[in-house]
Formats: sequence, structure tokens, C-alpha cells
Amino acid sequence: MGPKKKKKSSGKKKVIKAEQLRLQKEEEERRLKEEEEAQFQAQQEEASRLEKERIEQEQMEKLEAKDQERRESELAELHSLEQKFLSAQQWKTDYRAYGKWEHYLSCDGSPDPAVLQEINTFMSLWRDDQNEDVQLVMEKGEQVLNLIEKLQLLLLDTPPSEITEKETVQYQESILELQNLLHQKYNGATEHLLKTANMYEDSETGNMQAVIKDKNVTFCIWANLKKKVRLKNHVFCDAQHGFDLPKSLAMSSVAVRILHTHYDHVSPLWLQCQSVPRLEVLDSKELTQHSKDNIEEPEEEEKKAGEEPSMPTEEEMCSDGRKTAVSFKENSNSIADINETEEEIEKKSEILDLPSQVQHPLTQEGMDEKEEAITDENIVDLQQFVPVGGVYHIDALQLPPQVKQIKDWSMVEVLDVGLQAYPYPPEEAEDATHPPIQITLRLSDNVMYFEDPVIARWDPAGQQWRTDGISNITYERQAKSITFEMRAFYTIALLQDAHLNMPYQAWELRPTGMDEALLIVTTVFATIQIQIKGNQCMLSSVVVEEKDVLSYVTGKWLSPVDLRAVLKKAGVNIFPGAYSHKYVSVNKKVSEHLKADSVKDWSLYMFNGQKAQKLKITETSEAFSEELEEDSEFHSTLYHMLKDFASKEAIDKVETANFLFIDVVYQLLLATRVLTYS
Repeated sequence: MGPKKKKKSSGKKKVIKAEQLRLQKEEEERRLKEEEEAQFQAQQEEASRLEKERIEQEQMEKLEAKDQERRESELAELHSLEQKFLSAQQWKTDYRAYGKWEHYLSCDGSPDPAVLQEINTFMSLWRDDQNEDVQLVMEKGEQVLNLIEKLQLLLLDTPPSEITEKETVQYQESILELQNLLHQKYNGATEHLLKTANMYEDSETGNMQAVIKDKNVTFCIWANLKKKVRLKNHVFCDAQHGFDLPKSLAMSSVAVRILHTHYDHVSPLWLQCQSVPRLEVLDSKELTQHSKDNIEEPEEEEKKAGEEPSMPTEEEMCSDGRKTAVSFKENSNSIADINETEEEIEKKSEILDLPSQVQHPLTQEGMDEKEEAITDENIVDLQQFVPVGGVYHIDALQLPPQVKQIKDWSMVEVLDVGLQAYPYPPEEAEDATHPPIQITLRLSDNVMYFEDPVIARWDPAGQQWRTDGISNITYERQAKSITFEMRAFYTIALLQDAHLNMPYQAWELRPTGMDEALLIVTTVFATIQIQIKGNQCMLSSVVVEEKDVLSYVTGKWLSPVDLRAVLKKAGVNIFPGAYSHKYVSVNKKVSEHLKADSVKDWSLYMFNGQKAQKLKITETSEAFSEELEEDSEFHSTLYHMLKDFASKEAIDKVETANFLFIDVVYQLLLATRVLTYS
């Protein structure tokens, strides 16, 4: 029985083994078949891919060949459009010449600031004028500010072909000399007021307090006539500026001046003369050679045809793209500028009346070296932050001898030393500590601070704004006031991030009539609407949190350069600078817009420096792709790319638009750079 069972078990194993071999064979055959099918499918897909690439390559080659064939004709057509810019440039040249002629015929006694002899005579006569009445000084100051504004406009708006390097330096030096002379006169007027301080004696405190102001400047002057500790703080009611002095000053013959200039004559001159790049229009002699060059190097051509030429270097800022020197103020002649550190206290009182020296303009190389050397975190980066709301010169002054009334005579001791700074903190041991000065400033209603402003003090030695030496800052947004403490008397500015409105959330250029349009720029904080008509533009509205603000500057027709200055001065900066790309991420967009309503459908175009093309993706596409829109071609310029899809009506509007209107639209688009900073 035993052997029979063993034989049956052996047979069963053979059957199982045969079955396993059969299954393995079938599995192997199936695997081989799948591999063959996969290999065949891969070969088919590869062949299909190669065929698709071949077709696309052939199509690309045809499109590129077609683009190259018509490049010269497109450049010629572009050149004909650029003639509108030449016409605008000629019109502005004639207009400037007419303005000079009108000034000559008016014979109103005001100097032409561009004529060195006239401006020097004007300054010499005023320098010799001994009348220090504050009202007269302020009236004359308005004339000086107008002259400075004209010189700045010449630097910003004169084409490189119409101004020489020598003239550029001359205008810069004249600006600096006018600024210094104006501040000298403010000091003289202050000294005159302090000599008659008892005429402004306050009935409650017995101390002098006076507020004298116009649209350009506010004088707040307090004199400590009674020397009582309990009167160490004061608020100027008409200006809402105030201070709280340390006890030692409250017992001293000291005066406090808060001189608020609604402009900035302290920061480096290049900051006041920042410009935007200028369109380089070709003349007919350059066209043929230019066309040939662009067939070989299309990148060069795109710099002319593109919407937005590259920004200038900093040495080009003051003159719309031309190379020029960059000027800085060596001395501001401010009293507060002379009392920055304990070691300099003695020098301060000695140089108050010395005329400010105009430093020779620095070259860009020197400026770059200076920037590279900056490692102090307390130094303000003026490429990122800009002063807004003017400058506050906060000074402690020595009280001059007062007028004494003896019968019918008014007698006063005359000291031929001029206005003297009162040294605080006093010269003592280096480790000595002194109580800080507390200052409260009421901010102007004509300026927008979208974020808490940065408080900085001017350092005349380093020619820079610094944030050290200032502490315990409290900003009251609703009350529009700011309180802080400072360890000495400084010249103060409130700074704002120059790029807080960038990138823009949206923008739109909407036609409103023939040679009329509306530019709308929407930022995180505000919506700005600018009307364009003929050769001017007008700020229609600035809306913040659904409220219209800055009504004092709306409704006035201005040039694009003037409008840019007005908005920046008001704290609404929508004008990128040469270095803004370092602080803001950028993109680019375009759409045809014929009627005075909103655009419903947007198209995306790519301009890569060599060619323009319409993209297949839309605004809502999840991923970026360079795939071309069907039935689309390459073009050498964005204008001709848009022309393929634009209506005849749109092209007719472009060709018949007035050259002055085109120039203003161009200036605003170039100043805001909405194609990039949105």
C-alpha cells in the first residue's frame, strides 16, 4: 500500500510543473507582444512628433522668412509714424522759442533763468538787499521758486540736441545757488523777527510765538523770554506743530524755529531732476542702414520699435537720456544742518552766515562708488524711499539782544554775527546723556501718506538722510500728526516707499473723443484718472477708499512733466524710476480699445526683443506658453503685430491722430510704464 501512494504523488507534481511551464510561456509571449506593441506605438508617436516638429519648423521658417522679407518695409512704415514725434518735438522747440520771445517782450523785470548773466544779476541784487521783512522775503521767495521750477523743467524737458553739457551744469549750479540764497534770506528774516520778539509776546505766557505762512513755507517761531520751566512746551495753534523742551533749555535764552518748506531743497539734486527715457526717433538718413543692421541684429531694432525703451542710467537722469553730471548740495546753509553731533557744535555757530559753496557736480562713477560703500542700515536708500510733504528745519537758536524802548527811542545792541545756533546737547563728556527733544508735526492735508511715513534727519556731512537719532515715533493717521523724540535739533523729512503703488492692479487707456482719452491707473491704495486732450493732460480724480482726495490739484490742464511733478509731490507716485525693477516684479500686456467703454476680451502678445507674436494662451490660462495663436505671424514691431488683428477703424485713428495728442499719450505711458509695472 505504501509504494502505490508514492507513485500517485509524483505524477501529480509533474502535472503541476507542466502547468507552470505553460503559464510562464504564455506570460512571456504576452510580455513580448506588449513590448512589441509598445515599441511600435512609441515609434509611431516619435514619427508623429518628428513630423509635427518638421511641419512646425517649416512653418516657423516660412514665418521668419516672411518677417525678414517685410522687415525693411515695416521699419519704413514705422519711421513714417515716428515723424509724428519729430513734429511734436519741433512744435515744442518752437513753443520754447516763442516763450523766450514773449518773456523778452514783457519787460517785467524778471530774469531769464537760462541766461547766466541775468540770473547772477538777480541773485546779486537780492543778496545786497538788506530788507529782511519776512513777508517781503516770502513774496520774493515765490519768485525764486518759480525760477528754480523753470530751470528744473529745462533739465527735464529739453531734448539732448538743444542743450549742451555746459548749459546742464550751469542750470544745476543756478538751482543750487538760488536754493541757498533763499534759505539765507529765511535765516535773515528769522533773525529780524527774533530781534523784535517782544512785539509778538503772548499775553498768557509772556513768551514770543508767531506763525507766518503762505502756500510755499510756514514759519513757526517761539522765543523763551520768561525762562520758566513750566513753559517748556508749546503748540503753534495756527500750524498745530509743537515741541517739549528739556529743562535746561527752558531756563535758557533760546528760540525754537520750525521752518516747514513745502518743497525739498535739501535732498541731492538728482532726486529732484529724475526724468523718463525719451523716444529715439530716427532721421531719414539713418533708416536704410538701420534696416540692414536689423536684419542681422534684430535686437537693436526692437529698442526703437518697442513700447518701452530701456531706462537710463543715473547719470542720464537729469536730461532725458543724455549723459550728464549729477549734482549734489554740499552745504544747505540750514542752521539745523550745522548741529548734528556734539563735536560740531562749536563749528555750527561760526558758519551760519558763511555763503554755501556749490560743489562741483559728481560723475556717475563717483556716485556708484559712494553707493557701493554704503553699509549703514541707518542711511536711507533714496532709490526706494522719497521725501514727501516737504522738509521741516527744526532749529534751536540763540536769542539775540532785544529792542529796548527808552522814551521815544528804540535801542538794540547790534551783533555782527548773524543768526546763531544754540548748542544742544552742550559740549560735555562723551558719555554724558541729555534728555531728548519731543516734536509733534501736523502733516499737510495736501499730501497722501498711504503707509506710516519713515522719519529721517539730514546728515550734511554725508549728504544723506539717516534714521538714527530719532526714537519713540507715534503716528496718528486720523489726526494726520506724528510725534517723535530726537537727541539734537535736526532737519527732518517724512519719507514714503516710492513703489508702494506698484505693481499696479490694473490700467486702462480709454478713448473719449477725437484726440481725447482717459488713462486710468488702479493701485492697491488709489485709483487715478487722467484726462488727455491735445497737448495737455489733467488729473480728473484720485479716489482713496471710495473718497475723492487731492481736490486742490484736480481739474487743471498741465503738461505731462508738470502733472508728474504734482502727483509725486502729493505722495501719489505712479512713475517708476531707473531702479524700480529692483523693488517691483514686472509683467507686460495689450488690447485694442476703440469706444469709451470697458474692454471685454483681452489678447496676449509677447515681445522678446527680437520679434512680436500673438500668444494662444489667455489671461485665465493656468500656465504660460509661447505657442502661437492660430493663423498668426511674426512681426518686427509690436505695432505691426497689432495691426494684423486691429480693425481698419483703429488703424485709421492711429494714422489720423494729432501728433501732439500722440506725444502726450506716449509721455504718460512711458512715465507710468503700465505695460511693465502691472
